[in-house]
Amino acid sequence: MPVFLLAWLRSSRLTSAEKAVLRALMEGSTLKSQRTLHGQKHYRLHPLAREPEKIDAAVIDRLTARGLLLSNQKFPVATFLLTERGRSVARRLLPGHDNPLGATNFR
Repeated sequence: MPVFLLAWLRSSRLTSAEKAVLRALMEGSTLKSQRTLHGQKHYRLHPLAREPEKIDAAVIDRLTARGLLLSNQKFPVATFLLTERGRSVARRLLPGHDNPLGATNFR
């Protein structure tokens, strides 16, 4: 990804969809991506008490580009975790939830 694009992504404000994903992860939801046999990738957010919901790939791409999410890159299902930076942002969005599942030592 070009440096100027990465800088723009990091400096722009979070969208309501991006904030919703971060809040959901802070509250215990799990975010997973799954590839089909044809190579298509689908993102699903698995809340604790509701059915999974589809998440637009662009939302996940932006959060990953900003360094807020990290994937374990497993096939066929990858799980995404909040990075340290992602936890920091999520804590500001949802005060009082300070122990989200996340990766450690990543920026």
